[in-house]
Amino acid sequence: MKNIKAKNMNPSNKIMRAAIFYGPQQVRLEEVSIPNIDSDEVLVKIRAALTCGTDRKMYLRGHHLFNPPFVFGHEFSGDIIKVGKKVRDFEPGMRVTAANSAPCNHCFYCKKGDFNLCENLYIHLSGAFAEYIKVPAAIVAQNLFSIPENVSYKEAALLEPLSCVVHGIEESNINLGDTVVINGAGPIGLMYLQLARLRGAKVIIADQLEERLKLASKLGAYKTINVSKVKNPVEEVKKITEGGRGADVVIEAVGLPEVWEQSISMVRKGGTVNLFGGCERGTKISIDTSLIHYSQINIKGVFHYNPQQVKRAFNIICNKIIDIDALITYEFPLSEISTVIEMMLAHKGIKIAVIP
Repeated sequence: MKNIKAKNMNPSNKIMRAAIFYGPQQVRLEEVSIPNIDSDEVLVKIRAALTCGTDRKMYLRGHHLFNPPFVFGHEFSGDIIKVGKKVRDFEPGMRVTAANSAPCNHCFYCKKGDFNLCENLYIHLSGAFAEYIKVPAAIVAQNLFSIPENVSYKEAALLEPLSCVVHGIEESNINLGDTVVINGAGPIGLMYLQLARLRGAKVIIADQLEERLKLASKLGAYKTINVSKVKNPVEEVKKITEGGRGADVVIEAVGLPEVWEQSISMVRKGGTVNLFGGCERGTKISIDTSLIHYSQINIKGVFHYNPQQVKRAFNIICNKIIDIDALITYEFPLSEISTVIEMMLAHKGIKIAVIP
């Protein structure tokens, strides 16, 4: 597709369809105004949006970063329809994808290089389950990308979650030949599986859904564990690992306190535990202090991404380094968003593409 040189491609009307989140378990498809953009923003016609685990959690319990009502969803790609007069590097007709936030680059954490912990992490962009989305200036400047011709809209829409996984891989201390356990074979776990294998790891992946474990095997898992069919997942991991010592690295990609605790018990002495899955706010876990002290294990919380990790994730997508198509198991029009939510709640498939 050739870029269209006209400055703007205005929609024929000012109304769009969008899935509006009003509160936990309250999402309705409605007609709303197409967003207006400022001089440093762009308007994108969405061509593909993807579901994710955060959408599921948000639907069930809300999210502390977003005050209803707002347009649901945050993983998307599409075509630029309109650009502000101060925008220089993008123009109407360009195929684009974006991450959903950008750091301020001047707070305490940004100056330390911890951009994911930015005190002014603006803007957590929401609005993907709609016909159009406004991309704020900070994201236009740092985390908006032009999609090459060899990449589909659905592939490009994976940018945000893959950026988070790139961050997690970089924090997990995975070395060539390591045994890595991943708890959770959802989209995040399956992205972790593929990137961990690229680092030369032998990957064991655990989940309670056989459909997901079968896909994990196809994507190269060394062993799979169906936790609904074993008495003690921790003991199963130790049986598989050399000398019964446990894994070199354990990644939690579920977001449940009990799975956090199991993950900590699966790692060998001196190993690393990546607690990636976000649990409900206010929940707590119990840890045997001897595991931290005498076994000298490293426990890390891993959150979000920085702009460099977004760029690396984009390169992974553009170079077809992982199998993205395998992760997108269903496709529905925006008009069937209620069906999409039902399937997401029931853990059917891996990712669902919503096509406005």
